[in-house]
Amino acid sequence: MSHQSRRQLLSDKFSILFGGVVVVLAFVGIVEKQTAASELHPELVKYVQERQSEFELIPDSRKAELEKLSLYIESRLETASPIHMTFICTHNSRRSHMAQLWAAVAATHHGVEQFKSYSGGTEATAFNPRAVAALQRAGLSLTTDEIRPNPRYKVSCSSTGENWECFSKIYHSPPNPTANFCAVMTCSSADEDCPVVAGADARFAIPYVDPKVSDNTPEESATYDERSAQIAREMFYVFSKLKSK
Repeated sequence: MSHQSRRQLLSDKFSILFGGVVVVLAFVGIVEKQTAASELHPELVKYVQERQSEFELIPDSRKAELEKLSLYIESRLETASPIHMTFICTHNSRRSHMAQLWAAVAATHHGVEQFKSYSGGTEATAFNPRAVAALQRAGLSLTTDEIRPNPRYKVSCSSTGENWECFSKIYHSPPNPTANFCAVMTCSSADEDCPVVAGADARFAIPYVDPKVSDNTPEESATYDERSAQIAREMFYVFSKLKSK
């Protein structure tokens, strides 16, 4: 879909009678094509609104790094090119999945239709059930009927939108792109282990603290919820900075 087709142009003309002179004013407004709040899963609506109201919590130094992602997306929008972004951490178990999904939700909300997000690791394990539970508590739908070490989850943010499939994989394994994509390193270990990501036309480091530090402690759920909220907040910030939506 072309850049122009993602924007709906409304021209409202009306006349104002002032001192016997009819002045015709034309107002042109640009309406972003966003998933209406009513179309998101009801429990997700409030969560998204809360994260969008928290941009002031993001440190300026962090915003500067996130805005590099915005500029990359912007550059692809300007040429109506597909936007493929792969989030990478060591095990593709927690942070990379959270980033993949919150980026997808933010892109859907902002109507950036050519954006596709993926995730992968330097090794494959499984989508950690604690991370799955945190995303479910936020309002995303994650379901699976598979009983195996590395189940595939169907994920959605609305009843009318696209379903996404999530499972643990090495970052260059199908269905992930192997060329012309942006690599986003979500953990310091993957950042150090992969100074060059083969096939990527851009690479950025946006590391997050691993919520695994609280596994099997009373703080477990709170830590996963905090990390999910941080990643959601920052992905929505990235898309809020786009000028060519």
